[in-house]
Amino acid sequence: MKKITITSEIEEYSSASELQQEDQALLSKAKEAGNHAYAPYSAFHVGAALRLENGVVVTGSNQENVAYPSGLCAERVAIFSAGANYPNVPVVTIAITCSSTKFVVNRPLSPCGACRQVIAEYERKSGKSIRIILAGESGVVYAVNSVKDLLPLSFEADELKH
Repeated sequence: MKKITITSEIEEYSSASELQQEDQALLSKAKEAGNHAYAPYSAFHVGAALRLENGVVVTGSNQENVAYPSGLCAERVAIFSAGANYPNVPVVTIAITCSSTKFVVNRPLSPCGACRQVIAEYERKSGKSIRIILAGESGVVYAVNSVKDLLPLSFEADELKH
């Protein structure tokens, strides 16, 4: 047996005010998008804002449905919207925030596995890494320079060729 060690590089900021100005603005857009979430069942609001290489910002919020698998996460709403409206423009950065009407989210939460896989697909499509900024309502903010730090052994299209 051989053991493989996987490491992730995560930047931790004590607050959003430590981020670069453009990242602060993107995080603000994500929080605003979270206010438009449709979350009557979980009361958990997620907002995402992504900046494209051409400077355009696209937002998304989670959209729930009483048939839970029919809903969609904020990250995928934003990425699929960008893919549909700006099909050949790479995503540079995505900011993701979360809040709840039931409790205070005082730490960043990471995207679900499905969203990580979608982000990985868009990284591969463009050939460029996507910076990911994660924040709760308060507390520290995390940033990674690629989804590979969140999903180190992602499923790739080459796997379909074997």
